[in-house]
Amino acid sequence: MISPIDGVALLVALVVLILSLRALTALRRDRALGTLRSIDDGPTRTTLYAPRYGLSGRPDAVRTLPDGRTVPVEIKSRNAPSREPPMSHRVQVEAYCLLLEETTGRAPPFGVLRYSDGREWRMPWDSTARAEVLNLLDAVRRRYDGHATPSPAKCARCPWQPSCDVRAA
Repeated sequence: MISPIDGVALLVALVVLILSLRALTALRRDRALGTLRSIDDGPTRTTLYAPRYGLSGRPDAVRTLPDGRTVPVEIKSRNAPSREPPMSHRVQVEAYCLLLEETTGRAPPFGVLRYSDGREWRMPWDSTARAEVLNLLDAVRRRYDGHATPSPAKCARCPWQPSCDVRAA
């Protein structure tokens, strides 16, 4: 029979082992992405600019692959969604890919979207992703034409509801 003290010690050892394995897995995953070039909350943080598109941003991390191309890494503080990442997360990573391409002159092969539970997606940076970002930038810059589909559920929670001209009845 195990004494209570031995049981607690065994439990602590198990927790330390699990945390160590998670840290080693994260380290191995990061090494596969090459060397760390910059990080948003440290002395190496870099704001990227693309004046041609009127766009700027700062990815959570930028890593340099062995072939010299850079890859943006966006880290989300929530757990990964059960299926696909939301469009807003995907487009954010794609925008960072566009910024890195404009800044470095070389297109990244992908961007990384990482969640707090350790799951991550590699978002390909290709013509489809580029078109999505550029179309969204274009849509944001267009003057609002007054066409919207009001939704009672969304409108009820919207902070702009008091001043919106398309609010639901």
